[in-house]
Amino acid sequence: MKYTKTKAVLKQLVADLSQMSMIIHQTHWYMRGPNFLKLHPLMDEFMEEIDSQLDVISERLIALDGSPYSTLKEMAENTKIQDWPGEWDKTTPERLAHLVDGYRYLEDLYQHGIEVSDVEKDFSTQDIFIGLKTAIEKKIWMIQAELGSAPEIDE
Repeated sequence: MKYTKTKAVLKQLVADLSQMSMIIHQTHWYMRGPNFLKLHPLMDEFMEEIDSQLDVISERLIALDGSPYSTLKEMAENTKIQDWPGEWDKTTPERLAHLVDGYRYLEDLYQHGIEVSDVEKDFSTQDIFIGLKTAIEKKIWMIQAELGSAPEIDE
């Protein structure tokens, strides 16, 4: 069987991108305070991008004869991105910092996928991982800038 480790990363990404979409959605719903009018619609764009990544990753997994998770239960049981209950006790900066944590995890998982796909010589999937990792790094930079911090991607 080819690309065993690459398919494992793809499958993990299905769970984690699904979870990240929900975390962004929660940020969108529970946002209040300064910058609301700017950030609330921006979360829609962030969700669309993550959902698009989820589709690309799932379809690539299927193209490699893999089986993506396809139920909420499977995704919840397999994600490694922590969630929070939907409560009003978090500030918008706290919620944005939580998004950064999720994006940093995805950045690391994409990097792992780049390395694994290189070893397995699945350069088509590697190309996907590289492009999506670059998009994730941009989101980290943007959110960190909103929070008044440097991206810290190279640390």
